[in-house]
Amino acid sequence: MTTPRAPTQETPFNLVYGSEAVLPMEIGQSSIRVESYPDDNDKSREMELDLVEEKRDRAMVRMEAYRGRVMKSYNKGVRIRDFQIGDLVMKKINLAGDVGKLDAQWERPFKITQKVSSGAFYLKDAQGHSLKRPWNIFHFEKYYA
Repeated sequence: MTTPRAPTQETPFNLVYGSEAVLPMEIGQSSIRVESYPDDNDKSREMELDLVEEKRDRAMVRMEAYRGRVMKSYNKGVRIRDFQIGDLVMKKINLAGDVGKLDAQWERPFKITQKVSSGAFYLKDAQGHSLKRPWNIFHFEKYYA
């Protein structure tokens, strides 16, 4: 029959692995916990510390490979749309107020007159009136005349 252990020694780590957890930074310092370990344990801990950088590097390689696979699967459905000055586009209608779900979803045609940034454009309608503000590329579809 075994004698019961003191409550301070029964940590979850101790119950699983049969020894007390020691932080890597505690190995170099002298303490009762560190000095109570056998000598071969000190050597194995030092060897583990030598391999920590290698384990981190392998984990980083696996993480980058996983990140690449996730990015590839996420970007599968991305459509690259690039509009130039002079292109004709349809602009999405703001569905607010009395617009029903069976009404038209797009206004057309608009001509791109100026590119503001990578995804914003100024538009001009068919009558030649310029719209007051720039519109994002998200609100456009190519208009085929």
